Amino acid sequence: MSLRIRSAFVAGRAGRSRLARLSACLFASLLLALTLHAGDAAAQRRDLTIGITQYPSTLHPNIDAMAAKSYVENMTMRPFTTFDADWQLVCMLCVELPTFENGGAVRLPGQGKDGGDAVALTYRIQPDATWGDGTPVTTDDVLFTYDVGRHPQSGVSNAELYRDITKIEVVDAKTFVMTSRKLTFNYNAINDFRVLPAHLERPVFEADRANYRTRTLFDRDPTNPGLAFGPYRLTEVELGAFLVVEPNPHWWGEKPYFERIVVRVIENTAALEANLLSGGIDMIAGELGLSVDQAIGFEQRNGDRFRVVYKPGLVYEHLDVRLDNPILRDVRVRQALMHGMDRQALVDQLFGGRQTVARSDVNPLDWVHDDTTPVYGYDPAKAGALLDEAGWSTISRGIRQNAQGEPLRIPLVSTAGNRTRELIQQVLQAQWRQIGVDVAIEVQPPRVLFSESLTRRRFQGLALFAWIGSPENVPRTTLHSESIPTEGNGWAGQNYPGYASPDMDRLLDRIEVELDRERRKALWSDLQHLYAADLPALPLFFRSDVHIWPLWLEGVEPTGHQYSSTQTVERWRAADAG
Repeated sequence: MSLRIRSAFVAGRAGRSRLARLSACLFASLLLALTLHAGDAAAQRRDLTIGITQYPSTLHPNIDAMAAKSYVENMTMRPFTTFDADWQLVCMLCVELPTFENGGAVRLPGQGKDGGDAVALTYRIQPDATWGDGTPVTTDDVLFTYDVGRHPQSGVSNAELYRDITKIEVVDAKTFVMTSRKLTFNYNAINDFRVLPAHLERPVFEADRANYRTRTLFDRDPTNPGLAFGPYRLTEVELGAFLVVEPNPHWWGEKPYFERIVVRVIENTAALEANLLSGGIDMIAGELGLSVDQAIGFEQRNGDRFRVVYKPGLVYEHLDVRLDNPILRDVRVRQALMHGMDRQALVDQLFGGRQTVARSDVNPLDWVHDDTTPVYGYDPAKAGALLDEAGWSTISRGIRQNAQGEPLRIPLVSTAGNRTRELIQQVLQAQWRQIGVDVAIEVQPPRVLFSESLTRRRFQGLALFAWIGSPENVPRTTLHSESIPTEGNGWAGQNYPGYASPDMDRLLDRIEVELDRERRKALWSDLQHLYAADLPALPLFFRSDVHIWPLWLEGVEPTGHQYSSTQTVERWRAADAG
């Protein structure tokens, strides 16, 4: 919903003559040898080094939703359910999706929240799923994960998921029945229920539940093999710098090809590109790499050396608004900021027009998108009139003031090292200056921004970052009032603005339980219109991910949504590897 450089040979005249004759004799055979063995050289590549721009704020699967963590942990763990590259819901840790048709899902009329229907779902864990220390993945792990998820101070990102689960009944070591108090349209998707190793984490949790998030072995002992059950396990970690994974000998699925994958964190995107060209890294992850504008220039210069793949997706670049800020609390100020932005010019100038200006947080690629949602066009005069109406009518040295002489000054924070975001900050600063708004630019390391400033709601004005969603993803954790992070709930939830709207809460509640597609689409339309009116966040654009791979790499499947390409990392291989 995150984060994130050589021996000379000099011959005499006679030496040059002999060298020329020798070269003439050997050239053809050398060329033939290179041709015959190019495939063998590629097949011998067993190490892969990936560059990303952010380091995870935590490695715990259920705390702090951040793209950098998801990218790494999709190599070492697998969710019960996920969306694949075709945007279809599939099983990974489970054997089969429970449905009403196959009998795995059972409707419980009148037994759900507020008298609605509940649903009982039977999941079977992959029979050979085993933690990296040889301990089987069982329903005991499922029960422990449920205990952690529903604890009010555990700090899990999707606390709503665990609140909705009313009970989990064990059938056997590999089978359990999960009962949810709501029958939703995506009733069998439990993507965020990331199973934890009870045999390792339970003692830590029981020793100090209130401080579990700071004591978890995922951060204190991340290379413990018992924390992984995916095709790879972490073997080396350097905080803020890199993570290394190697094959998990207890992995039950297809044997991974690479013997060692290094994920290097290079927060500065210019340095990221330089490392790719110098051979310091082999590829740049599209999920956390170069922006479109940087990739266009890179492809023009180096398109013959690398594959550059543009993947449009559900990446929402926006500005979270601190609604507790007395200036930004006034919706007229937020509306003025929208009219004071020339977002189309920004997209055209910085990205060659390859990004889509956003109306709300719902992507046009998603079937529930409503293209009648109002658009805030660039209109400085209207922006000025709104600010006048809001009480910011006096202008001194180009900056508006209120009746008390206080300047209209707004902090704007984003991720350090991301050249494109820094450019966006500067463009917005200049555009808003034209309507009398003074913007104070700040950058923070991604792990600080995401783990402290946002999660604990310490940012003071606007925060520029991206949410990465999944198909028809109900934004409960970002928009519902129950998802506002507080000290009392262990900073769970992702409603960082502090948006509390009864109308939005009701829409979110209704969308989830509406099974009829047409009626649900109408509710989605209402949500997008309300979002555009209230502006809990200021929409910018929807981003394309740009994947840059070496020519010899095969098997990477960009998804275009929040579940990264690494969830099928075992299929990656060097060309002609067989």
